[in-house]
Amino acid sequence: MGLISLLFSNPVLFVVLAVLLLYSVIAHEVAHGVVAHWFGDDTALRNGRLTLNPASHLDPIGTLMLFLVGFGWARPVPVNYYNLKNSRFGLFSVALAGCATNIILATIALVLLQFDGVNANSAFSVMLNIVVRINIMLGAFNLIPIPPLDGSKILMSMLPFTAQEKLARLEPYGFFILVLLLFTGLLNPVISLVQYLIYGLVALIFGLFGKF
Repeated sequence: MGLISLLFSNPVLFVVLAVLLLYSVIAHEVAHGVVAHWFGDDTALRNGRLTLNPASHLDPIGTLMLFLVGFGWARPVPVNYYNLKNSRFGLFSVALAGCATNIILATIALVLLQFDGVNANSAFSVMLNIVVRINIMLGAFNLIPIPPLDGSKILMSMLPFTAQEKLARLEPYGFFILVLLLFTGLLNPVISLVQYLIYGLVALIFGLFGKF
């Protein structure tokens, strides 16, 4: 369900959800640019995209989708993959950076939820639970290997060059493929599986530290 229905029924929750969604998406995109810079590409930096200022990242259609269906996107941070040192590992790292950031944000929120003082504040507790769900959803969705999603670039980093080219040819049609799969519900089992795997990873991290 989109956020727009909350605007009149619960405006406070509307604002909270909108801000959390927006900054989760922005953090995802900025992470791509930061890691690309680590690997030698300063395209995002030169274009002023290594910032959390929403004005630098908002995409009109992505923002509209955010309010209408509760899921949207920001303008992709520009990366020149030819500038990356250690091209395959560089591509893999830059592609994974956004999803990894979402998983880290979800993990931090889960850590905070382990403290009684945090749970005593119901509003803060609800907000942290929203952070967990939003970021795991974003991480799971973007790991799907359909261009232009991050999962396709992660897959490309492991494929031979000819297979990379074939996968890249799908990118002009990727948006329409994703919309079709989302609205027909065919992508739901895939998203649920990836979400389950991410929750398992987070649980493993907690288990290693004896907290989960």
